[in-house]
Amino acid sequence: MSLCLCRPLQRFVQRQNVLISKAVCVHKLYSSGSVYTDSCYDGLYPGHIQTTPIQKALLAVGSGVAALQNPYRHDMVAVLGETTGYLALVNLRDKMRNDPEGYTILIERPRIRLSTLDLKEMASLPDGSFGREYLRFLEDNRVTPDTRADVKFVDDEELAYVMQRYREVHDLLHTLLGMPTNMLGEVAVKWFEAAQTGLPMCALGAVLGPLRLNASRLQLLFTSLGPWALQNGRRARCVLNIFYERRWAQSIEDLRQELNIEPPPVIVSAANKRNT
Repeated sequence: MSLCLCRPLQRFVQRQNVLISKAVCVHKLYSSGSVYTDSCYDGLYPGHIQTTPIQKALLAVGSGVAALQNPYRHDMVAVLGETTGYLALVNLRDKMRNDPEGYTILIERPRIRLSTLDLKEMASLPDGSFGREYLRFLEDNRVTPDTRADVKFVDDEELAYVMQRYREVHDLLHTLLGMPTNMLGEVAVKWFEAAQTGLPMCALGAVLGPLRLNASRLQLLFTSLGPWALQNGRRARCVLNIFYERRWAQSIEDLRQELNIEPPPVIVSAANKRNT
């Protein structure tokens, strides 16, 4: 009798130890800023955290509330995107597979990080080239591609890369669309991305983002920038099918034409980044 009781108890303790181990890893990852290593998990890819559908739902709700309270919580926005975007990621993956350049990206898996960018060469490119304008965007808005978090909660290795690629292409879209990183610029890009990708995170940002804009910028969004962003997002070529790392020297105007993206109807200043 005691043996029958001990075995379930032992299994219970083992499960608790696993949960505690995972909790420690998540705490280190999100609280202390520690670099994640494979010593925590044997996942589908480095940094992967396996979660059940219920856990994903809880993460989606919690991250959504946090992102609504503070849209600059990029970690929470990232978790929301990963836990709600499966169907959209499958659709984007299929578009990449069916495009020669997109398929090459899926095979080669390039990353957009400071360590992969030749900033000196990009600075030497002429004004109007995509690489030079992207570098100017980073400088003007004081951002870096290294702030894009690694994917953790997507339970498919290839789909995880698609999400990672979308995440790292985001600043390139800001450059192509001529939008700064203030709230108006972010909302305009989210409207484009919602129409382009179908990711629920983008749709939520497109719907809730305007609530943080003042009256004048809200009017500008609904009368000009919003319709332009939606129209261009729907008709543009899939933005994940461009091997941007091989396009730095290309004219930004030529790249816009290739993607079927029109220039913005108005110029939005990068000043006062956090002003609404």
